[in-house]
Amino acid sequence: MPAHRIAVIAPSPVSMFNLAIPEMMFGKVEVDGRPGYEVVICAAEPGPVPTSGGLDLHVPRGLDAVHEADTVVVAGTGAPYEPDPRIVTALREAAGAGKRIASLCTGAFQLAEAGLLHGRRATTYWAHAEELRRRYPQVDLQGDVLYVQDGPYVTASGYAAGIDLCLHVIRTDYGAAVANEVARLSLVAPVRPGGQTQFTHTPLPPERGTFCADTRGWAMRNLDKPLTLTDLARHAGVSVRTLTRRFHAESGVSPLQWLLHQRIERAKELLETTRLPMDQVARACGLGTADSLRTHVVRRTGLTPSAYRAQFTRLGTGAAGDTSSAA
Repeated sequence: MPAHRIAVIAPSPVSMFNLAIPEMMFGKVEVDGRPGYEVVICAAEPGPVPTSGGLDLHVPRGLDAVHEADTVVVAGTGAPYEPDPRIVTALREAAGAGKRIASLCTGAFQLAEAGLLHGRRATTYWAHAEELRRRYPQVDLQGDVLYVQDGPYVTASGYAAGIDLCLHVIRTDYGAAVANEVARLSLVAPVRPGGQTQFTHTPLPPERGTFCADTRGWAMRNLDKPLTLTDLARHAGVSVRTLTRRFHAESGVSPLQWLLHQRIERAKELLETTRLPMDQVARACGLGTADSLRTHVVRRTGLTPSAYRAQFTRLGTGAAGDTSSAA
């Protein structure tokens, strides 16, 4: 299978951090010993491209790279309110060709200017959100999320949310196990929480603070156990009330909401990477029964566990061979 081709567009003055994220994350993907992605950085005008940090970055490829790509990623820029007409045209052509198009940070303004986000859910860096809403009222702007996918378009908010978007893309293309391995190699958290359906992915706010980090890690290692609020508070060495308050302040969700999310994510990974019967998957991720597993997976993905396994398995023909009646 040939590598998935990704063209990363560098609008001037480009954010060097935004530009580095796709190369760093996609470059770590290996499938059967081969690179999963081929990443090319391009610009509207090949040659020196100014960065928002005051340096010039040499980009030899022009926007012809977009025509060759399967996915197009637009990096953020220090001049978000001045979309480059050449980039806008390239994005419209890419959309017409059915390519997946993503933006990091203020790159969303380029997609909005191209008309790709009209009537769609999207996000951008919070400091520029109101301006995007004012300029493009047709966009269904989602505040306080890491990234959101609507159809073939994926937009991320600022800074490290670009990492989450890339992990989301990797998981979509190659499954949870590959995405989690890339996260491990990158020393970042796995795909972060988000309410997810079959076509739209709406994550929760990024984690802020580390008071509960050890307890979150401990819970992740014990997802097969029936953890309670009392168990989490005892591990953190605080009262249930304090844990709930601090956990919500850091994660944007309650401890039990976060725990349920992690259980479902673990279930999805097991469905993708094992042939375990549904009742064993349910027990391994702490959801208890196959019926409970079915309820939560359908609510999260719109698919039954068996259908999810059939669509996303990484084990080849026959991987979905369980016969659980609750699937």
